[in-house]
Amino acid sequence: MAYNLLKGKRGIITGALDENSIAWKVAEKAYEEGATIVLTNAPIAMRMGEINKLADKTKSVIIPADATNVDDLTNLFTKSQEVLGGKIDFLLHSIGMSVNIRKKIPYTESNYDFFMKGIDVSAMSFHKMLAVAKKLDAISEWGSVVALTYMAAQRVYPFYTDMADIKAMLESIARSFGYHYGVDKKVRINTVSQSPTKTTAGAGIKGFGDFFDFANSIAPLGNATAEDCANYCITLFSDLTRMVTMQNLFHDGGYSTTGVSNEVMEKLGVDSQVL
Repeated sequence: MAYNLLKGKRGIITGALDENSIAWKVAEKAYEEGATIVLTNAPIAMRMGEINKLADKTKSVIIPADATNVDDLTNLFTKSQEVLGGKIDFLLHSIGMSVNIRKKIPYTESNYDFFMKGIDVSAMSFHKMLAVAKKLDAISEWGSVVALTYMAAQRVYPFYTDMADIKAMLESIARSFGYHYGVDKKVRINTVSQSPTKTTAGAGIKGFGDFFDFANSIAPLGNATAEDCANYCITLFSDLTRMVTMQNLFHDGGYSTTGVSNEVMEKLGVDSQVL
């Protein structure tokens, strides 16, 4: 059911790769809620994915951009305003990549060139995106920016290796830039810390399936799906959350605040009733 929460709004969605992507679901929901959008991704990612299918479904224009390249981002925001007919009302940053994870390099043995690449793609790109948008005055007053993150920025998840540090940086950028953009233009910036989600990227992490099941058994509501996350992002893009900014918002079925569940204790052979 659609509520026209984004009727008349213009947005940019980054990172949609295929139907499993959270960004893909966000784009679909934004379109359903009345928004007009531009889709963007790095050229190499576009060749790997199915973004043209999404563009057809959402009647969107695709503007390729390397999010680590300021010139590409300048072109993205400039052309997006031309295509959409005005300033941007919302932006989703859904970009993450770790070469160390791809190559299964342990955290304590991180390749620092790979580490820096991950920082540039997954966190610094967010700062660059916001800096370009602010310089061009491309985002409307009371506009909304959301970046996707994960709670490994706060707690240790050994398999998440350098991405944990990178996500912590991403969240810090949201807070710091959120202050400056809020003071100058009332633009609000938040991060959404999502449950383990069965996306193409998530499935590439070693042991993801077992961890997905573990998190699902801890969270009182179970893991939030990509569709659930998209719905949450839409509320953050809408005018209903005008005073929410500089927050890291957990969207994980209660996992982040649950120490242990009866289900997990029972799986371990412990009688939870005697604790």
